[in-house]
Amino acid sequence: MGNGVQESPGALTQGELRPVASSTGQAEGSKMGRNVLNTLLSGALAGAVAKTAVAPLDRTKIIFQGRGPRAPAAYRLIYHTYLSDGFLSLWRGNSATMVRVIPYAGIQFCSHEQYKRLLGGYCGSQGKALPPVPRFLAGSLAGTTAAMLTYPLDMVRARMAVTPKEMYSNILHVFVRISREEGLQTLYRGFTPTILGVIPYAGISFFTYETLKKVHADHTSRPHPNPAERLAFGACAGLLGQSASYPLDVVRRRMQTAGVTGHTYGSIAGTMRLIVREEGLVLGLYKGLSMNWVKGPIAVGISFTTFDLTQILWRQLQQRGFIQW
Repeated sequence: MGNGVQESPGALTQGELRPVASSTGQAEGSKMGRNVLNTLLSGALAGAVAKTAVAPLDRTKIIFQGRGPRAPAAYRLIYHTYLSDGFLSLWRGNSATMVRVIPYAGIQFCSHEQYKRLLGGYCGSQGKALPPVPRFLAGSLAGTTAAMLTYPLDMVRARMAVTPKEMYSNILHVFVRISREEGLQTLYRGFTPTILGVIPYAGISFFTYETLKKVHADHTSRPHPNPAERLAFGACAGLLGQSASYPLDVVRRRMQTAGVTGHTYGSIAGTMRLIVREEGLVLGLYKGLSMNWVKGPIAVGISFTTFDLTQILWRQLQQRGFIQW
């Protein structure tokens, strides 16, 4: 009757279709959740491995940036620290670094993948390399997101790096003492130069790394670079990114460590003027840059490479059934 079309006995009614659609949506949601967790864990591991590898240079750089024009040469500072406090003192503050860098790197890499997906859908390049501007924007947004969510931990790390071990017994003690003696707002001192610095740093770093991988794929017969090439691409990314944002990194460290170095720094511009007036442009705002040209490329190269290889390993384990979730 009606339109003359009869339902077959096995036809699904509208009500019976809903569980299928719901099941499909749940599967997609579950897959996205697994991808987010994968990138979070891979990013956290990448950050931990990279920062631990360069921890002595990182601590020396923080001390170097926080001191005035009388700071000794970097290699002398490392040697003096080793003689006076022992070999393991070169990793002082690394526990605070891990508390910060694990969530920071996890959030940064995970949000970068999400921003790439969102911008790719907006630009119509889903599944392919982003155009240059969205490629830079994805990196900047990822770095900004991670910095905003983990900044107090960066403040604590800087304090532990420039103070004697008798001053702060552990990470919690730093939080308690700063809050009691200097106020909670001190935990966000230097926040603005951090955000202003992370925009070019993360943007240029991710942009350079992704661009080099794309150029490599376009000009070779191999779609993916090998680990040594990934290290080289990451080193270039770190070199360019950290060089572009370095003056703001110096300003950030000065403002973070002002409470224990006896200086008073207010605004970003005021801090820059004071540093330039007392120490000069190059010796002040670029203090420790040569060390950063050693530390930065190594750290970023290890970080990007570890993340990529961990993601590849994770996918292979899933395909072979070793990981079921």
